[in-house]
Amino acid sequence: MNPELQSQFEEFDKPPVIRRKLLPWWIKTFCWIFMLLAVAAVGSLITNLFVPNVNLSLYGFSTDTAYSGTGLFIISIMLLKGFAAYSLWFEKPNAINIAKIDAVVGIAICIASMFILPFTMGDGHFSLRLEILLLIPYYMKVNKIEYEWDNLETI
Repeated sequence: MNPELQSQFEEFDKPPVIRRKLLPWWIKTFCWIFMLLAVAAVGSLITNLFVPNVNLSLYGFSTDTAYSGTGLFIISIMLLKGFAAYSLWFEKPNAINIAKIDAVVGIAICIASMFILPFTMGDGHFSLRLEILLLIPYYMKVNKIEYEWDNLETI
């Protein structure tokens, strides 16, 4: 066979590379949870048009209405997490950067809800946010697989 023709067809002989295999099972599980959470966030906006109270809570922030500052803040964080999960699950090239932004934003919000929120709410009670115990390993794992994710050739 002509070497020139052989080089043209080599790309079809490669098995497809699946970036999703780089993710551990717990990140894959949370991808589905957060994609569903993003759909629920949009649903809460629609529901709050017809039902007066929609309880929203994330990272220590909570509200009874979607159309408030806190409600829109919670929904925007839910949408960010859903977008990061979607990007990871469907192996988007920029998924690792989005996941890192999601983790850093989540850690910052957790720290704010632990140290700033108690003093602004007036009760002064310190609460430990357990979400931070998952956000830190999440950031470390996506940081660890970033090089491999970015350098895989997909078909």
